[in-house]
Amino acid sequence: MKILVLGSGAGGGFPQWNCNCRQCAGQRVGEVPARARTQSSVAVSADGSAWVLLNASPDIGQQLREQAQLHPRHGLRDTPIKAVILMDAQIDHVTGLLGLREGPCIDIYATPCVFEDLTSAFPVISVLEHYCGTRWHMLGVAGSAHSATFTVEGFASLRFTAVAIPGKAPPYSPHRGEQTTGDNIALLIEDLDDGRRLFYSPGLASVGESELQWMNGADCLLVDGTFWAEDEMLQAGLGRKTASDMGHLPQMGDAARAGMVDVMRGSGARRKVLIHINNSNPILDETSAQRRVLDGHGIEVAYDGMEITL
Repeated sequence: MKILVLGSGAGGGFPQWNCNCRQCAGQRVGEVPARARTQSSVAVSADGSAWVLLNASPDIGQQLREQAQLHPRHGLRDTPIKAVILMDAQIDHVTGLLGLREGPCIDIYATPCVFEDLTSAFPVISVLEHYCGTRWHMLGVAGSAHSATFTVEGFASLRFTAVAIPGKAPPYSPHRGEQTTGDNIALLIEDLDDGRRLFYSPGLASVGESELQWMNGADCLLVDGTFWAEDEMLQAGLGRKTASDMGHLPQMGDAARAGMVDVMRGSGARRKVLIHINNSNPILDETSAQRRVLDGHGIEVAYDGMEITL
């Protein structure tokens, strides 16, 4: 299995266009040693030829131009992207669908909650019907069904399992105030040829016994790295919401609960990678003390263009 990180930043990317915090301002002038990052999206392939997108970032055009593996190869109009799987209906994960409108009909895999949001409050899919069109593939994560295993046409050697996880629906969703099963999913992807497994979850509000069961046995964890600390945005003067308010488990835990670093330390995964990193997170600074903590635990920080082979 081949995994290509197209974008590794959280909403707004890094440096964020309107942010003048120490990290964003410092990165622009070269005073903070940190890579620029576009908004989170990943591509997965069994053979390096055909690819499935996991989320479609608003930066999708830039991301596709910068990755030669995703350039057209056959004929005047072509794309190796054969399908898109959506983890949620957040703007920074679905707006890129509009950037794919010049291509062929888009095969979209998502839960009923996500399809509802994208045909009503934020009708991206309805708009696409006036351009390339879409083919819907409903993932059966809803009600009492908290997981669903499925395949994607053309990817016979990959088995996908969508797993309901704790998180937040978008601000425009009718489920924002009270989470509904299927608002947020993670993916467990297994290569049937060699048994290698990827657990992908760019947004994860908490890790309980159910989440640990799905994460255990994965060869690679590619998970929520949005915030270092619960009160990070408040301390930086960038907002009034905590990590929990925004549906993310920070890397550092407290007396009430373990953080993502604790979770990953206990994992037997060969690769442990943080993705969806907010511009406020000090792990972006490659010389920071927080980055050294991650290095000491063998935890990697995803970057645009990162390639992982399992």
